[in-house]
Amino acid sequence: MPFPRRDIEAAGAGSGSGDDDSPAAKRGKPEAAGARPSLTRTEAAAAASVLALFLVGIFCVFRAAPRREDNLAVYARDYQANFILGYCSIYIFMQTFMIPGTIFMSLLAGALFGVVKGGILVVFTATAGASSCYFVSKLIGRPLISWLWPEKLRYFQSEIAKRKEKLLNYMLFLRITPTLPNTFINMASPIVDIPFHIFFAATLIGLIPASYITVKAGRALGDLRSVRELYDSKTLVILFLIGTVAVAPTILKRKRIYE
Repeated sequence: MPFPRRDIEAAGAGSGSGDDDSPAAKRGKPEAAGARPSLTRTEAAAAASVLALFLVGIFCVFRAAPRREDNLAVYARDYQANFILGYCSIYIFMQTFMIPGTIFMSLLAGALFGVVKGGILVVFTATAGASSCYFVSKLIGRPLISWLWPEKLRYFQSEIAKRKEKLLNYMLFLRITPTLPNTFINMASPIVDIPFHIFFAATLIGLIPASYITVKAGRALGDLRSVRELYDSKTLVILFLIGTVAVAPTILKRKRIYE
């Protein structure tokens, strides 16, 4: 007895959907081949804010650029808004593309604005620049960082995997102490799947001690003979003590688990 045409078509459609669910079919789908990295809505909004700040700062620099004969301190006082926005743009650009010299920008902030105002400016711009570097690295940075620091990246990934529950404490420890370079942390964090909110919070809080030291040194810029004087043995010990306090909850929890 011949089957009705509708039954044959339904059977064919059913077998086709079964094929789509098979492992071979799934491997053939474009999504399974590895989706291209993209920013979340929160990350995209933060990236847009940093970009807007950068562009406004560049506009202010060109709008009221200082003349050669202008004294920098006088210009910063008379055109404070323009100077601060231009300063933010330069700092963010340097942080985003890993250009050395941000320590001198921090010294300059301390020399021109003092410890409190200069410290706030440095922490804000350093966090914005680090976030910008995070976004760029998430989108296109994996091949570069795998080529530059393959061993360090594997070590970082293994350490992050051990500390998933207390990730903020560990990131604070890394930011406060010179265990890993900040440039590496900025680039590697999205590669090892550190969420942006943890990265942002650890950067904002963790950069305060080092920024305070650098900005304070900027107040005595004339007496500073070498950049090495900023991080003498006493300063490094203090930073490591602060970092140890940040990571202590993780260590204690792991100890209780082993016991």
